[in-house]
Amino acid sequence: MKWLIAVGGVGVILAVVMIFFYLLWVVFPLFMPASSEMKEGPLMPSWRDNAPIYLAVEEQLEVGLRVANDGTAGFFHVEDGELVGKSKLPGSDNARLLHAREAVEDPRQVAYSTTRGLIYGFHHDYEIRFDGGVETRRILPSLSFPYGQEPLLVMPSAEISALAISEGDNEIVLAAASPQGLVRVNFASKSKNFLTGDHTLDPSVTEKQLPFQVRGLAISSSHRWMFLGDDQGRIHSYTLPDLEHAETIETGGSPVTYLTMLMGGISVVSGHADGGIRQMFPVRSTLNDFHLQSTRSFDPMPSAVELIVPEERRKGFVVLDRENNLAIFHSTAGRQVMEKPLEKLGPRYIALSPRANGVLIEAAGGRLAMLDVDNDHPELSFASLWQKVWYENYEEPEYVWQSSAATNEFEPKFSLTPLVFGTIKAAFYAMLFAIPLALMGAAYTAYFMSPQLRQWVKPGIEIMAALPTVILGFLAGLWFAPWVEENLASLLLMALFIPPGLMLFAWIWSRLDLSTRLLIPEGWEPLLLVPALVGLCALALGAAEPLQMAVLGGDLREWLSNDLGISYDQRNALVVGCAMGFAVIPTIFSIAEDAIYGVPESLSNGSLALGATPWQTLVFVVVPTASPGVFSALMIGLGRAVGETMIVLMATGNTPVMDWNLFEGMRTLAANIAVEMPESEVNSTHYRILFLAALVLFMFTFLVNTGAELIRQRLREKYSSL
Repeated sequence: MKWLIAVGGVGVILAVVMIFFYLLWVVFPLFMPASSEMKEGPLMPSWRDNAPIYLAVEEQLEVGLRVANDGTAGFFHVEDGELVGKSKLPGSDNARLLHAREAVEDPRQVAYSTTRGLIYGFHHDYEIRFDGGVETRRILPSLSFPYGQEPLLVMPSAEISALAISEGDNEIVLAAASPQGLVRVNFASKSKNFLTGDHTLDPSVTEKQLPFQVRGLAISSSHRWMFLGDDQGRIHSYTLPDLEHAETIETGGSPVTYLTMLMGGISVVSGHADGGIRQMFPVRSTLNDFHLQSTRSFDPMPSAVELIVPEERRKGFVVLDRENNLAIFHSTAGRQVMEKPLEKLGPRYIALSPRANGVLIEAAGGRLAMLDVDNDHPELSFASLWQKVWYENYEEPEYVWQSSAATNEFEPKFSLTPLVFGTIKAAFYAMLFAIPLALMGAAYTAYFMSPQLRQWVKPGIEIMAALPTVILGFLAGLWFAPWVEENLASLLLMALFIPPGLMLFAWIWSRLDLSTRLLIPEGWEPLLLVPALVGLCALALGAAEPLQMAVLGGDLREWLSNDLGISYDQRNALVVGCAMGFAVIPTIFSIAEDAIYGVPESLSNGSLALGATPWQTLVFVVVPTASPGVFSALMIGLGRAVGETMIVLMATGNTPVMDWNLFEGMRTLAANIAVEMPESEVNSTHYRILFLAALVLFMFTFLVNTGAELIRQRLREKYSSL
């Protein structure tokens, strides 16, 4: 038998340790740095004499597109450099190409400028075919001109210092600027012939002479703003399509060398001559207008920023500087994810794959290289997990958990702080409700109650612990929460009336003559409290409405909202505290009652013999002796409250807010895991952060229980001599 117990104990310890290490195993990749592997590709001698102005690679990293300054656009196999297709772009017969920019909404839509001041556009696409089965996959690239082969914008000067394009559902916006500060914008509405698929543009060209040199251009996806960087390091915002100046942001004085929008077209990222990198986006003010706000500064590059390539599906971007250093950043995390010196290659241009798992590099001399990137979890940092983060479309930095949205441009928000806060909040209110009732009930049942009545009361309360929490959550969410909403004043009056009312009843009972009190057998007095309790509840229910009308002039909830500014949600902390407290009470009661009942009778008899009252004996002798068991009861009850899932899930709004308001909801770690784990993609950042939340919950309960055990041992040593 002894060996069986030992094996069982060791098995429990091993199970706990294995759970801990499994959680660590799943969570560990979140904190692994990004890695890369350089693979040299073929040498393309024909590329030496023509510098690239644009480079792209498709999702499978098999086919690339190169646009040279001589106007040649060629598709090629990345592995061996074999040409797949080659064409001459419009406008390149009598001119060379200067710049090329992608639309952040559709990176395959590209605008390019020529030395004659003309701006054209093209679209490249890649069709995957399986003509002979899965093993015969082919990628067929294509180059098209959805808006025609005529210039989309004409500049009066051949010099173009900056170019930007943005494409929406109903319009396409093209902007170009000269070094002297002339900006011209084509805000063209578009329509599509559903029969032929041809697009028709209705151009609307505006221009403005600016008092500074334009070094960078970017257009928001909403087509409300155009951002310009100048040679003094300032970022200017102008409204579209009227080109009215909105505001100017000072960034430190270093000239802007590159400007682009991040995925989603909300944030603009600027690169500077001193290597600085900054992020800005419009923020709504208290006056309901927008102003450009500088939100982040990233670790600087060793030299001037040459190129910034945003990721297509995340809020990350790749930076290349003039000393051929490449770095990967993520805006939400606010950190540099990876740095890779490329001095030996001398890159002429780079392209980022749609999955951001590869960087195609054209090196000096026309050699191709592929940088394979392992960067699965760039969104995570200490700041994004535990500190306030300034997210896009937010008025200020906040703690936010929001793992998904309806659009692909969504910025994931993985702050664990509101979840930890919600866990503590739910446990606090539950324990606030449960501790007084459970401990006082346990003390009376074990020490004062008649043994015959105890035989009925104790098992009845313990049976409550067997109630499925889903039933309690169901009742709390669908019955108790609406009842509280309709009878909030009555509930609060019950909390005010019941304690003093019961104490008054007990005082009156103690003042009755002995013959009257002897009518009730000793230890059966609690039965008299039942009708008193019912009467006090009825009094609270009846007095609520008249008191509301007399004191508040109406409903309590409206007064809280209108006069005090305290919002009220139907499923809130009050409902959760009562429901979860009801679930925790049996656990605390049962363990504490056994501990108090197990105190040797000789101790209490000795105290009574020395003249102490029963109450004094309970407080100064029985409870201290039973304190190790009572403390264990509280810790087990706390663990139950912290780890509770179904009641919190069904009885609160599951909103991850950080507010101690009793009438607001919350979201706990356990409830969040239960809600989102079925919807998370295996091995995704969201999936692993949910495991991280489970690890945090595990460590919290482990540390609390360990500390509780140490305190319990100290209490046992202290009172063992009694």
